[in-house]
Amino acid sequence: MGENSAIEWTDATFNPWWGCTRVSPACDDCYADTWARRLGLSLWDNGQYRTFGPAHWGEPHKWNRRAAKEGRRLRVFCASMADVFDKDAPAAERWRLWTLIEATPHLDWLLLTKRVGNVLRMVPPHWHERFPQNVWMGISVVTPLEVTRDVPKLQAIPAYVRFLSMEPLLEEIPMEDHLDGIHWVIVGGESGRKARPMLEQWAQRIRRDCELVGVPFFFKQGSAANWPAYKDSSSFPESLRVREWPVAAV
Repeated sequence: MGENSAIEWTDATFNPWWGCTRVSPACDDCYADTWARRLGLSLWDNGQYRTFGPAHWGEPHKWNRRAAKEGRRLRVFCASMADVFDKDAPAAERWRLWTLIEATPHLDWLLLTKRVGNVLRMVPPHWHERFPQNVWMGISVVTPLEVTRDVPKLQAIPAYVRFLSMEPLLEEIPMEDHLDGIHWVIVGGESGRKARPMLEQWAQRIRRDCELVGVPFFFKQGSAANWPAYKDSSSFPESLRVREWPVAAV
């Protein structure tokens, strides 16, 4: 995990710990669990977490200094191997993360969770009126039920950027009534041997809904189950070769 992430919508990834518990249909074939098991680590669904030392926690400070020197911002996805708002995760490491975020103002931290109901209970109290400007708050929603249940909770969070990760998209989801106060939507299909299909028309519908209300749309990839060259953006239908970025609402 680090700079030069392979994830197309971020520059770097940072994990305050590894480990999680499945809570969504999106978790069924969790890539992070698969990756950890390749390293001989069993960290999913059993309350086990791998934590890290000072060298690991020092990396974002290096990125922040470099970004300041170069006059640019870096997007940091947190966390690819965990969920920051997992109630069973190490609370001390979570508080260490809040301090790190506030100490690295040249990094835009993309916090992505499947547990949006925990967010305001777990962030520092002084974030309740307004999140730091370098925090983008996102949720994973991959079915209509999750959208209806969780998007209103995200809309109530006082973040400068609120985004949806609809990956892996598992069903057709009408989004026209769910985009108020949303600044970015990412859509993608599933990777891996057990990938579930994603139909092109599902992605097209979300793209059109975003376009109608002016919400930036980012199509990451098709599904390994039913898309030839599913990661090759040049092979996507022209209307899905869209990779837009959000503008924060101040």
